[in-house]
Amino acid sequence: MTSTDTRDDAPRSADAAAAPESGSDLLYAFRRSPVAIVAAAVAVTLVLAAVVGPFLSPHDPFNPATLNLMDGFTPPLSTSAVGNRFFLGSDSQGRDVLTTLLTGSRLSLFVALTATLFSMTVGIALGLIAGYLGGWPDAVIMRVADVQLTFPAILIALLIFGVAQAIIPPGRQESAAVWVLVLAIGISNWAQFARTVRGAAMVERQKDYVAAARIIGVSPPLILLRHILPNVLGPALVVGTIGLAVAVIEEATLSYLGVGVPPTQPSLGTLIRIGQQYLFSGEWWIFFFPALTLVLLALSVNLLGDWLRDALNPRLR
Repeated sequence: MTSTDTRDDAPRSADAAAAPESGSDLLYAFRRSPVAIVAAAVAVTLVLAAVVGPFLSPHDPFNPATLNLMDGFTPPLSTSAVGNRFFLGSDSQGRDVLTTLLTGSRLSLFVALTATLFSMTVGIALGLIAGYLGGWPDAVIMRVADVQLTFPAILIALLIFGVAQAIIPPGRQESAAVWVLVLAIGISNWAQFARTVRGAAMVERQKDYVAAARIIGVSPPLILLRHILPNVLGPALVVGTIGLAVAVIEEATLSYLGVGVPPTQPSLGTLIRIGQQYLFSGEWWIFFFPALTLVLLALSVNLLGDWLRDALNPRLR
């Protein structure tokens, strides 16, 4: 081998060694994206604060015995008439805005995450069936998805919520409101997962490993679960990440309209609806901080979804 050949091979060897890291390692791609790092930091901070914060707060905004009307309408970083100090201020009932915000964020995240997992399960299952079987199952599932996608998701959620409330006895409506909200948001968002997974499943079923599994007698359910499902989870996770942000906004919208969680279990949408009543009377903080939390949460999750979509796209590697 000549010296020229050695010099030519060295750059190719370095490129080959770096290719797997830069092409397939999500952690490497994450470190290379400042936007993803900031979005992840904001999302993790909000989630941890929502999960842990209410347990660490000295205030209990939902215990009437601990509330004092003299604490009402205390501005942020100010002291109330009775000497209590609130970091983000207090509302009309003297409740600490920070504690109610953390409690509401926890409920909003629970509803959004549960609804997204439900819609992912339904959408992935139907997408696998449609993409693998084809024929009339594919036609029926996709036509239903097409019809649903012609309507705004919030209208579908309102319809489902109204039907469920009409079926549930009045005495149990408040206790079941959270799960009805999960069902309404979950059903309104399954079509996106089904369409994405169907397209990926149609590609995977034409590959040799699926044909080999059929030849050796593997049943279709096992082929779907063991072989095709792992290869279509990437696009589904991207849709799920973006769908989580959509679910947070839908929950806030429904609660803002008064058809979401009951007032005894306030979410971000309920807090925004309550704060909006005082927005133009000078008590801006009651509305501003819940709205800011909702914007930061939805934006950070959306940015993470965009990064994940680009990181998993082989054309951008």
